[in-house]
Amino acid sequence: MGLGQGTGRDHLMTPDDRARQALWAFDAYEAVRHRLPQADFPAAPRHAANLTDLADSYDLFLLDAFGVLNIGETAIAGAPGHIAALQAAGKQVMVLSNAASMPKRVLIAKYARLGFDFTPEAIVSSREVMLAALRGQAPEQALGRIGLMGLARYGTEELDGLDITFLADDPAAYAAADSFVLLGSGDWTPARQSLLEDALGQNPRPVHVGNPDIVAPREAGLSREPGYYAHALADATGVAPVFYGKPFANAFDMALARLPAPPDPARVVMVGDTLHTDILGGAAAGFDTALITGHGALAPIDAADAIRRSGITPTVILPDP
Repeated sequence: MGLGQGTGRDHLMTPDDRARQALWAFDAYEAVRHRLPQADFPAAPRHAANLTDLADSYDLFLLDAFGVLNIGETAIAGAPGHIAALQAAGKQVMVLSNAASMPKRVLIAKYARLGFDFTPEAIVSSREVMLAALRGQAPEQALGRIGLMGLARYGTEELDGLDITFLADDPAAYAAADSFVLLGSGDWTPARQSLLEDALGQNPRPVHVGNPDIVAPREAGLSREPGYYAHALADATGVAPVFYGKPFANAFDMALARLPAPPDPARVVMVGDTLHTDILGGAAAGFDTALITGHGALAPIDAADAIRRSGITPTVILPDP
């Protein structure tokens, strides 16, 4: 069963052909390049062994989570030690993650459980980016009744002040919504996607996407994320989603706003495993980038070929974080 196929609740995909999944995901990102930022890239990358090799070159490390810190619920071997070494050397280390499905307290607990030591301020999630933007909208842009793609087990935590209805299998909820917010796809199904596409086709409304990722690496393979469904909505209905998180500038703006002073862009590096979110986003923000190739999105395929095909060239290539 491929990423683009399946019936019923198939959020997690089979791990039998990771290369096929990774190539599918790469092609899916390439197909939506017209919705992603543009950036300039170096002519060729240099190579290093791991993050500690970059300590002399940078003062601020912006780290993706999935594929850099962890794969699903498992820390990547060596990652906690290398991150701790950067912190001990006085480097500013921040997590810049598109993990929008869970509240901040869950992320904090997860990273601590995996062996990382991050303060709450050092973790910036696309969920935070989106909620800050939505709450700052002018009255004429009020969201009204929100149809939410999200994980019901977290309820409306952090969503106070918003009129939320979790989208499930009742078409009336889709018809009644004034806008839609896509936070987490763990409970989403093809049938619900069809209901949402039909509702938007009949009555176009704003769609806000708290996680632009198309896929995320997990122990059992790749999972389809809200970005996957958002781009499918756009293709099917013509509604242009508003994205929050990498590779878009709003995520980097929030991270930088938490620093005591603006950093020297030449001393900032964005570290990630995905060309079209981490590397593209970091380059668009004006920063150097480091691509992890031994874990996450590109691990099953030829990273050099993916770089060549996409034209998204990192500053540094690292096999491990």
